[in-house]
Amino acid sequence: MTKIKVVIVDDSALIRSVMTEIVNSQPDMEVVGVAPDPLVARELIKRTNPDVLTLDVEMPKMDGLDFLEKLMRLRPMPVLMVSSLTERGSEITMRALELGAVDFVTKPKISIQSGMREYTELIADKIRGASRARIKPRTLHAATAGATTPLPQLRSPLTSSEKLIIIGASTGGTEAIREFLMQMPSDCPGILIAQHMPEGFTTSFARRLDSLCKISVVESAGNERVLPGHAYIAPGHSHLLLTRSGANYMTKIEQSEPVNRHRPSVDVLFRSAAQAAGKNAVGVILTGMGKDGAQGMLEMKNAGAHNFAQDEASCVVFGMPREAIAIGAAHEVAALSALPGLVLGHLATHGGRALRV
Repeated sequence: MTKIKVVIVDDSALIRSVMTEIVNSQPDMEVVGVAPDPLVARELIKRTNPDVLTLDVEMPKMDGLDFLEKLMRLRPMPVLMVSSLTERGSEITMRALELGAVDFVTKPKISIQSGMREYTELIADKIRGASRARIKPRTLHAATAGATTPLPQLRSPLTSSEKLIIIGASTGGTEAIREFLMQMPSDCPGILIAQHMPEGFTTSFARRLDSLCKISVVESAGNERVLPGHAYIAPGHSHLLLTRSGANYMTKIEQSEPVNRHRPSVDVLFRSAAQAAGKNAVGVILTGMGKDGAQGMLEMKNAGAHNFAQDEASCVVFGMPREAIAIGAAHEVAALSALPGLVLGHLATHGGRALRV
């Protein structure tokens, strides 16, 4: 078996040691080099040709973001960011994902040894996912990439059907969701999103999207009426569910056990949409590792929803969409760039009863 070669870049000797121990404890991966800063890392990369690089976001001599930007331009490779659990750390991490990092993990709480086993599994899974990631050269920003493609128009402004868009994603999903939401018109149906992401980071994610999109994007607080032109992102500490109260759709936040090892879980959101919205829901499953969302999307389909899956060529990791496609949960499979138009096209022709909001 060929092992996944990993280079660890972090200015903390303790973090380098812990990360090395975690990686080398796995039978399918090994650390081939460690570096305290990007300048040393640059030479290590040339010498060892790693499959995955783990990179601290804040380092001396050269900022992690500056290094990442140069790396993705000159030698694109899978990069896993190692971020601090702070507001600044989460903001920098969001920027790193925009620059091409595959995924991120938060720094381990070294003092809590009891949590190291769970953290070890998380790190190992993220590295495996990164090693399989499809790394694309940095090209035109998504904000302008799709701007020349006319999108189907919904039937009228200031009105909305009972339709909803329900989205699930994991690895690579932050950028896929950004690209999708930036194409949504201000009068689009309400959108609920489950993206695998730790607590604290979903706040920065929602804030960043809200600044870029025509629609309003918020981290869901629960018990909100789902409104047209609004997107609600599951907070990193809870499952997000869709419920119904009379004629209104509502959000619900739940801190029950993780599902498929995730909270928020895409399956939980999709299943709630199947039960609460049925044929009024449009499901979208985007790039991600694992199978979370596949069974929930099948339940949506059986309840009458119309579902879309991102295709392999445009996925960073073709895991979750592949699982959904394999069990027959998706009606249509398409490239990420085509999905907004297809979803809006479906909504424009299957709008249902118009409701004044």
